[in-house]
Amino acid sequence: MAVSTPDAPVPATMSAMLLTGHGDVDKLVYRDDVPVPQPGPGEVLVRVTATAKNNTDRKAREGLYPTKDKGDVTSFAMGGEATLTFPRIQGADIAGRVVAVGEGVDAGRIGERGLLDFNLYADARRDLNLTPDYYGHGADGGFAEYVALPSDQFHHVPNPELRDAELAAMGMCSYQTAYHMMTSARVAAGERVLVSGASGGVGTALIQLCRIVGAIPYAVSQPEKADALLALGAEAVIDRGDLPSFVERVLEATGGTPIDAVMDLVGGEMTDRFIDTMIGDMQARTSYPRLSIAGASGGNLSEIMWTRIYLYQVQIFGVSHGTREEAEQLVAWIREGRLKPVLHAAFRLSDLHAAERYFVSRGSNFLGKIVIVPDAQWEEHGAPFALADPEGPA
Repeated sequence: MAVSTPDAPVPATMSAMLLTGHGDVDKLVYRDDVPVPQPGPGEVLVRVTATAKNNTDRKAREGLYPTKDKGDVTSFAMGGEATLTFPRIQGADIAGRVVAVGEGVDAGRIGERGLLDFNLYADARRDLNLTPDYYGHGADGGFAEYVALPSDQFHHVPNPELRDAELAAMGMCSYQTAYHMMTSARVAAGERVLVSGASGGVGTALIQLCRIVGAIPYAVSQPEKADALLALGAEAVIDRGDLPSFVERVLEATGGTPIDAVMDLVGGEMTDRFIDTMIGDMQARTSYPRLSIAGASGGNLSEIMWTRIYLYQVQIFGVSHGTREEAEQLVAWIREGRLKPVLHAAFRLSDLHAAERYFVSRGSNFLGKIVIVPDAQWEEHGAPFALADPEGPA
């Protein structure tokens, strides 16, 4: 039986955006009669104040996660079966307040503000996550007014200097993926790290995390975003255009020293160029070249000569999500103020269609995260971060 505060009764129904099938944004249906979930044993009921949008929301909706046939319309099935069933409430990076607790959870948690570790873990292991799934995919997420979550994965973050929308912008879908890319590739202090897709949520997280561990991040992005990325901690920003001169320009930025590790969020034809930034002078290296991959925004297929991989001993790491240990470390850094939010804008939950279109067509001023705020929470948590003209040019 759930325990809740008497002065803040939880309603029987709520507003939520339901994903009703694979397809375009018309598959997202806004309803105001969705039953409020009940927290089970070991769970908390959270009143959602902000949920960050991620590219995986769009990819899951469109069924863009093939693992065998490149033409498949499908989603995650790492555990053997697809867990995305319809209708589903998407949204992984959830911030909000605990309003009720389930059996076995201390009622003293009611009122806490927190941030979700978004993973649906298959077991209790703290250092391994082999079958990644997540809230908003295999279970309902935060594009709603309420959500029931495991109490041990909803981490208390009281920091008064962080608004709820800013806290959601530091959600684990981006930051934990970024950190797992680095831990997989054993990124160490003093190493030069090339970050592709540097202006997005994972990219901006990588820049900050490199600085925390003492590594030197080199950002790949558009020139008009250079100032913001340099202010965030990038050592230099390399224009992703002009492919024939890309490697030369990277090495110019590093003073001719090869890149130690690449964090690849782009894929496609860029991956081969990224490898070239690491293997041009093997005698100048002190460690194996490492390529950590967690995205394919530039294309799901890359053509690479395997002789280049094994003769140059390039180590490749595929990354999806991360571990409990990594999530707890990230929360500790957030609480200590060592990680900073990169929040682009907020949209009302009822305007999620517009947010999705804006996300896909974002232009040169787009840096960081979009958050989605329930309409009932908009004035307090969303309005301060609203776009002046969400339908206008980015």
